[in-house]
Amino acid sequence: MSNEKQVDSGRRGLLVATCAAGGVVGVSTAGVLVSTFQPSERAKAAGAPVEVDISDVKPGEMKVVEWRGKPVWILRRTPEMLATLEKDSAELADPNSEKVYQLPMPAYAQNPYRARKEHKEVLVTVGICSHLGCSPSSRLSSGPQPNLPDNWPGGFLCPCHGSTFDLSARVFKNKPAPTNMDIPPYMYLSDNKLVIGKDEKGEA
Repeated sequence: MSNEKQVDSGRRGLLVATCAAGGVVGVSTAGVLVSTFQPSERAKAAGAPVEVDISDVKPGEMKVVEWRGKPVWILRRTPEMLATLEKDSAELADPNSEKVYQLPMPAYAQNPYRARKEHKEVLVTVGICSHLGCSPSSRLSSGPQPNLPDNWPGGFLCPCHGSTFDLSARVFKNKPAPTNMDIPPYMYLSDNKLVIGKDEKGEA
């Protein structure tokens, strides 16, 4: 083989190697760029919106997700559960949700259901008691139960100091908790998919 052909062959080899190396760098850079568009764990903890599929939540059941490091309860209430909410008013400390705990009350949840009217059966609430920040337990069934009154309509019990909340997460009278549990900003993407931490006004 002539010296000229050896030089051309060497150049082609160098060119192929350079292109291959450039391709690897390009893919690597693209990977970095893609990863920067995804919310980091730190961003999620700081309050990045959380998308939730609730198609698996049957009537009478509750799903728990995390937003801002706190539990958010998603309860799909039955017609019987909804029927108790109007009856509770006289027993509640703040039936109209006029007091604020940590989050401003969304206007679309300023009703007995504390939910969007087009999906009034679905309660979305931050599962934190406004007394000392404990997370209450769900006592969704009505009727006599340990540590609850005989006429219990269903709701939530904070085991720390006995605060009780109805099925709209509103606190009953004469309990340590000073306010209802928070309703976070949220919006529906479809009938069974919602975003917590964001609504039509933007992120919280």
